[in-house]
Amino acid sequence: MPAVLPPLELSTETLPLPHEHVAVEPDPDGSPLPSEAAGRVSIDVIHDGWAIPEAYLVDAGGVRIREANLQEAFVRERDWGASLVAGCLASALHMSGFFRVTTARALLDFGRFPGSTPRGAEFLLRHAINYPFSQHLGFEAKWRLLEEHYDKISVGMDEVISGRTLKIGVHTYDEHNPNQSRRPAVSLLTRSLGHHRNLEVPLGVFDPLFPEELVEFTADRILRARISLGLEEAAIHTEANYPYALPEGSVEVRSQVWFFFQYLRRRMEDELEIEGRADPRSPWNLVWAMLMDTNLRSSESELLRSYLHMYRRPPNGLESVFRRARAEYERVRAFARADGGAVVKAYRTSVERTSSLGLEVRKDIVWRFEDGRPVGPKWDEARTIARVIARAISTYFERDLHQKQWALAAQDPRFQ
Repeated sequence: MPAVLPPLELSTETLPLPHEHVAVEPDPDGSPLPSEAAGRVSIDVIHDGWAIPEAYLVDAGGVRIREANLQEAFVRERDWGASLVAGCLASALHMSGFFRVTTARALLDFGRFPGSTPRGAEFLLRHAINYPFSQHLGFEAKWRLLEEHYDKISVGMDEVISGRTLKIGVHTYDEHNPNQSRRPAVSLLTRSLGHHRNLEVPLGVFDPLFPEELVEFTADRILRARISLGLEEAAIHTEANYPYALPEGSVEVRSQVWFFFQYLRRRMEDELEIEGRADPRSPWNLVWAMLMDTNLRSSESELLRSYLHMYRRPPNGLESVFRRARAEYERVRAFARADGGAVVKAYRTSVERTSSLGLEVRKDIVWRFEDGRPVGPKWDEARTIARVIARAISTYFERDLHQKQWALAAQDPRFQ
């Protein structure tokens, strides 16, 4: 599958889109998804891009960013081998391919919220525009970067993950922690950082209507256990949410919020008479635009958010619209909390809830390095890991999901 591998060198070419579909051929030694699961799984790679368009290599004063700094950031930030693992996994599952971001992570990280990353920022608390570009680029260049890359990647990602039962984000991480302890071969990420640290969704990140118990796990724990069991049986050391959990800005966490509000809206529109459903500017639709603005890119949604939760004055001329939007918001809140939050409880364990799994594989296992310089792929190692994970995923769809459905139907209230 040579086409799976992206260019290894940094490119300053401006590509038609900041993302692409990477086609793969079926692995004859893989574990195809069962027929009922075909089309229900997506695989994406957001940190193995290679392109930093020429337009972003000049700072606000017209001075070109130093090549040495640029190359160092490019090598350090890239998830070497992520496309290799994703391609082998898609091939082992007999999928048509996977989604890949082509923009280099050194420039833009789609796995973070929009904004500029300060120099020296903690890894898990960074923003989308990475340092040194966050320091060198001017306002117009940053605006254009988010419009032409972040937003377009978002549109492409939405198309790929909509209607899926399982979304897998493939990443690779360094061999050692900062204290030089060795990381496991694989880590399965299924919890948000905020919940992992404080057992709650951090205040102000997402709308308070999003139930914090939904980030207790972003992927079915049966699936995580199934994959972990398969890897450990193959003597591939595996941990969960180690050495870090999912940042709040990660695609896995953001997508969980998006999926829940998508589900809640569908339930309400199926069960209630809604005025203004067809009018995109109606108070009803303004509320849902705000709730589903999980990328935090809409200033209009931010205005409504601050009116509802920080009690700020609405913009002049929109007082009536915002008051009616508040009434619609209260209707959504009442629906979500009715009968002790029954709709949330039903969604939390539903077999129809989309799992968003982060998969981390150690870089040195699937990629060769010489004196810290990335050299090339380790195909056999990547195939081995991918085939084990594919077998576990196929088993999950063939057996585990059905057993879970039966167990939920006959669940014992003593254990709830």
